Amino acid sequence: MMPWLGASGMLLGRATHADEKRAYGVMDDPPPNAKALPEGLLPPELIVQDELHLISGPLGTMVGLYEAAVDFLCEGGGQEARRPKIVCSTATVRRARDQIQALFGWEMSLFPPRGVNDGENFFARVETERPGRLYVGVGAPGRALRALSVRTYATLLASAQKHFDPKGDPKQPADPYMTLIGYFNSLRELGGMRRLVEDEIKNRVAHIVDEKRPLLFIGPHPWAGDRRLELPAELTSRESTDRVKDTKARLQARRTSKDLEPLDVVLASNMISVGLDIDRLGLMVVTGQPKTSSEYIQATSRVGRAYPGLVVTCLNVMRPRDRSHFERFVAYHDSFYRDVEATSVTPFSGQALDRGLSGTLLTMIRHGVRGMEAPAGLMKLHGQRAAAEQAVAWLVARARKHRHLPDDAAESRIAELVRARGKHFLDAWERVADRAREGGAERIYSRFDRAGEDGKPVMFLATDGPPDDRDERAFQAATSMRDVEPNAHLWVRYKSLDERG
Repeated sequence: MMPWLGASGMLLGRATHADEKRAYGVMDDPPPNAKALPEGLLPPELIVQDELHLISGPLGTMVGLYEAAVDFLCEGGGQEARRPKIVCSTATVRRARDQIQALFGWEMSLFPPRGVNDGENFFARVETERPGRLYVGVGAPGRALRALSVRTYATLLASAQKHFDPKGDPKQPADPYMTLIGYFNSLRELGGMRRLVEDEIKNRVAHIVDEKRPLLFIGPHPWAGDRRLELPAELTSRESTDRVKDTKARLQARRTSKDLEPLDVVLASNMISVGLDIDRLGLMVVTGQPKTSSEYIQATSRVGRAYPGLVVTCLNVMRPRDRSHFERFVAYHDSFYRDVEATSVTPFSGQALDRGLSGTLLTMIRHGVRGMEAPAGLMKLHGQRAAAEQAVAWLVARARKHRHLPDDAAESRIAELVRARGKHFLDAWERVADRAREGGAERIYSRFDRAGEDGKPVMFLATDGPPDDRDERAFQAATSMRDVEPNAHLWVRYKSLDERG
């Protein structure tokens, strides 16, 4: 493998030259000593997809479309069978067979295979000697969830101090519980708790010496007198990348560390469900039952990795769903993997094709048809129309078999939908190229191409607003799951109640 592969076109074998340092594509000027690669590089042979359960819903739907383009290019433009092996991993998924079929067009093979005992097989076994996580449910009828959370936070933060020795071993057993991770289902709830941590909880812990003294105890308070809370940190999407990186580094710091300032409280959203792999953590408070069981399992699995974990779930018993979980708390946690929700992936639905078909076909045709890789290759569709239609036909065949449909009529409806939209896109592409040629102009694929000064790009983002030319509106391509709609400006006009017109 080359140490530097550059853009996705070269990663999928569309390199033209290579030397000892890197590979070069159609937009590069290779040095004289670079070796020509008439057939390009071999495409990837192995694709690893971690956290498969996250590739579902709207994200999975869009990924399914673009995975079709990746598969097409790995097969050599649909001409040679070079499909890579795909290895997926997840701990919380249901109906994975259907999900994998829709995402990758593959039949699923489970590894390691199921054994006689569902808890053990040749490759793994259940660890019964080491403690894992203890789940505790807290609910208080007649009390607001916020008041319940405040008391839970204050009690846990003060109690950890009882067994902690500031001059002791950095890896002492109490250290994992000196940092509390607060998990929230929405940023609104998180924001409200942040103000409480900064003010009310801090005061409660400071005054616990006077208010919560053990019965008949004489002398300094045995466990809460020295607890001084600092401002909480956040792990949410509204924090910058640098701040998130700094917070993760501080989470790893032991309480007695002199290099980094340790944290007392970290308030987090579902951002921590993946990617937060810190063995030190041992204490979490979940405010409100998360929307899905898979999210609940993934989030609470951030604690109790190397030490016994304590997860306290504060439930609002005035909400029917939270009350149901509180009433059957033990039964649910004894078998909550059984309640993991099934995923939904619909890459060839009408709305998904509206968002992603143009980007998928542009990827397949630009990198899969020889001669169209360069930015100005957009103008060559007339001479390559037959090859472009083969790409559309390949996508139609993929759409037919992307899931188990009830009958042939349903397969035909989806196939006809993709075929008609693909043909419409190619026709619009040709008309855009014809009008540019008549005006003596050049059109290129994207403004992100380095040859941007050689012509006007046709691709645009959803947030750019549609162009005036109706045919050019077919070239909308997405670059982010966040930016899917143009901004709408709102002006507020105040009028008197008796004003007419």
